[in-house]
Amino acid sequence: MYTTFYKNEKILQPNFTAEVCFDYYNERIRVDDYRGNVNLLSNWLDEIVSQNKFQKIIIKCRHDDLSQWLEKGFINEGEFTGFFNGASAVSMCKYFSNERRNSNYWIEEDKIINDVLKLPQGSISSLIPNEYTLRMADEQDAKELADLYNQVFEVYPTPMDDPEYVLKMIRSGTLFCVVTYKQKIISAASADVNAVYHNAEITDCATLTEHRKFGLMKHLINRLEQELFNRKFYCSYSIARALSFGMNAVFHQKGYVFKGRLANNCKIFDKYEDMNIWVKDLSKNI
Repeated sequence: MYTTFYKNEKILQPNFTAEVCFDYYNERIRVDDYRGNVNLLSNWLDEIVSQNKFQKIIIKCRHDDLSQWLEKGFINEGEFTGFFNGASAVSMCKYFSNERRNSNYWIEEDKIINDVLKLPQGSISSLIPNEYTLRMADEQDAKELADLYNQVFEVYPTPMDDPEYVLKMIRSGTLFCVVTYKQKIISAASADVNAVYHNAEITDCATLTEHRKFGLMKHLINRLEQELFNRKFYCSYSIARALSFGMNAVFHQKGYVFKGRLANNCKIFDKYEDMNIWVKDLSKNI
């Protein structure tokens, strides 16, 4: 089922190589790594777009290549500090439709982020209520995790409501942390680790509505950060819905730094949504 969402390929050309995700569900191409001739890679990507229905290209580029991507019509939408084993990755984007380029909520999201940045940062002040249990997940939790995501998200950029997909993620090394209530998973978050460049994306954050008043997500992220730190992964980042005051507040209060906004990045709920980039250096802040 989930194979129709996207396809990851290693592209090998005479003058460049690239790790490319063809994201059909979100109508975008994402280049997570590359080396070689930027000009020829850009031309190749343009040709792929012309043959398909992709509306956006996203490339994580190194600072040394920034001017070359700008010359090819890409724009800088943010930075993942420390992404490449301590060196930063710049999120360069190119759009192929005005509708995908233009956000209807940008000014509202500016207000949200300004309000979030006024909040104090600090450690977790509240304890998890006694009837809740925090633990790392394992393969046996795949079905229940999928059920949780199915309940929380009507639409989501990855097929997290598919138990097989969740199981594949766990087996590939993604870390899941959960909170249970009466032995049922009611909140979860994951750390999608990159073993080559030693970074991790905090993602798949979800809590059932009736359990959101206890600040469980801060505890989940705290535990995932500790796991990453113990494994010598120091670059932790996340992209949060720009319209969500709550999730942006969580990352700000946990010491993450706001690093930019990706316009109409992925489908969540009923529309394409802008996503805010948050980055934390765990070697300094845990």
